[in-house]
Amino acid sequence: MHSATPRVAVLGLGAMGLPMARRLVTRLPVSVYDVAGDRRALLAGDGARDAASPADAARDADLVLVAVRDRDQLDAALFGPDGAAATLRPGAVVILTSTVGPDAARETAERLAEASALTVDAPVSGGPVRAGEGDLLIVVGGPEAALDAARPALDLLASTLTVVGPRPGDGQALKAINQLLAGVHIAAAAEAIALARGLGLDPATVVESLRHGAAGSFMFADRGPRMVETYAEGRDPEVRSRLDIFVKDMGIVTGIAKSAHVPVPLAAAAEQLYLLGERAGLGARDDSSVVTVLSPRGAPGDE
Repeated sequence: MHSATPRVAVLGLGAMGLPMARRLVTRLPVSVYDVAGDRRALLAGDGARDAASPADAARDADLVLVAVRDRDQLDAALFGPDGAAATLRPGAVVILTSTVGPDAARETAERLAEASALTVDAPVSGGPVRAGEGDLLIVVGGPEAALDAARPALDLLASTLTVVGPRPGDGQALKAINQLLAGVHIAAAAEAIALARGLGLDPATVVESLRHGAAGSFMFADRGPRMVETYAEGRDPEVRSRLDIFVKDMGIVTGIAKSAHVPVPLAAAAEQLYLLGERAGLGARDDSSVVTVLSPRGAPGDE
């Protein structure tokens, strides 16, 4: 039985986990764990319990929200030494908010079922600011009983909650399509701004002129000004979404497309651009910095 006010453990306090935990702790009892002690201390200051390990965080939790970067971190948080699976209560629900791909979600759910735990596959989209405001887009795959139990947390985090299907992995599949579009749009924005510079146009004028027209997109309007900042101020913009996240996510997209025998030539080309950015040392920088792969800093004619 889940309590009327569920106790939540948040594993991972990165760009998305931290604001999500801050949002949850305003209404629910929350325990937090991250390898970075300073991040745990921030949440402790907001009223969360600072846990010594994932197992400690999950010990008394009804809901365990996992917000890590990739499959390796997911496995470590749940099944590694001091992993949460060792202390999960029977009937506890693990909410997987990370983008790890359908296969990883299904395999994780199978392993958690062995510990009598349920899984809600709930990858999130919207960025850190919207996470803190409870304005995320969350796509969900999971059995009805698990979703009902997870609702108190999900409803605090999401302005749009779409139930895709009854199986873990269904949410990941839709999130992969989201990331296909987002990744291609960022790459297209980078190409447009690089071409504008090559033609001697002011990138700021180009972005402002096109962002609200037929050629615009959310990513062009959001990343375009950050790409302009890269050139105008000669420095890297604030990191809101790391470039290496799109290396991971576009790899998931092209991998599952290959398994489904669906050609995705634009996604494959975008993946190569992000890989070039990572090889150039941009992995930990904001994903808008990928524009410098196509048009390096300096006067456009100097390259």
